Amino acid sequence: MTETYTNGTWTVKDGEDAAFVEEWTNFVNWGKTHAGSGTFRLVRNVDEPQRYMSFADWESFDAQKAWKSETEFKERIGRVRSHCTEFQPLVYELVTRIDS
Repeated sequence: MTETYTNGTWTVKDGEDAAFVEEWTNFVNWGKTHAGSGTFRLVRNVDEPQRYMSFADWESFDAQKAWKSETEFKERIGRVRSHCTEFQPLVYELVTRIDS
């Protein structure tokens, strides 16, 4: 089975960090109820605090596609994006892994 991931890079509008994190959390709480979703994470760039990155592991590409094709997806992610000046969504597959 291929390990698959979603990733987003977000640039948040000045003064909207708390609102962005709240909307992202609401979006992810809805997303984690979908079959095949894994752990969602949101991190912030220490050197550029208005820049965030989110990522999640998924059971399969099909599980990701099913979530994104939900009728509510566009509206819900739109709420998160409304707090951003820039957003780039990406999908990845695992190439190699080195465990500790």
